[in-house]
Amino acid sequence: MARKPRPLIRFFIFLLVHCCYRLRLRGRHHIPAKGPAVVVCNHVSFMDALVMGGASPRPLRFLMDRPIYESPWLNWLFRLVGAIPVESDRRDPGSVRRALEEVSRALRSGEVVMLFPEGRLTPDGEVHTFRRGLETILARDPVPVIPAGLAGLWGSWTSHRGGQALTKRPRRFRARVALYFGEPIPPRLARRDRLETRVRALKAEADGWACPHDIAAPR
Repeated sequence: MARKPRPLIRFFIFLLVHCCYRLRLRGRHHIPAKGPAVVVCNHVSFMDALVMGGASPRPLRFLMDRPIYESPWLNWLFRLVGAIPVESDRRDPGSVRRALEEVSRALRSGEVVMLFPEGRLTPDGEVHTFRRGLETILARDPVPVIPAGLAGLWGSWTSHRGGQALTKRPRRFRARVALYFGEPIPPRLARRDRLETRVRALKAEADGWACPHDIAAPR
């Protein structure tokens, strides 16, 4: 069984995120104080999981790509916080099934699972179509879904703006980053299109604070 995140590690991540960014949070109370839930968010950069983990009032179990999970520099951290790696069945037959089983165990243990339904970093800063994995998770374990919108990380060296992520030198420090959580959506209403629409709306609201100049000047 995966180990739950240690409080000291979570506190360190919280401090790191607040040192690196001017962070505005809204709606954290929508994450239930106890019981299982799924949090879904748009995927902007490789820092997203740290921002989400540092902002959440509860530990999050992240569903993430295996190549990132197996990073030699960060694998120890991903293991410590109980991240759930997944690879395409074409590359690793059975990987998706094993990941879904681990997600199910986490939810049935009362944990909160976090995933990025787009399945990849945004190539242009916009929210892209959600994939079907979320519906599979909810069919097995019908739990509330908390949508979230993240803004301010597009343009960072960990995003794909201006070239492949992590191939550019950092140019920004203490940038504005906003993370807005929405009200929980009951599992019977948590369709992909509905969740995608809600995440888009939350991101647009977060953009209003984190990226006011980008909104004022059309791309």
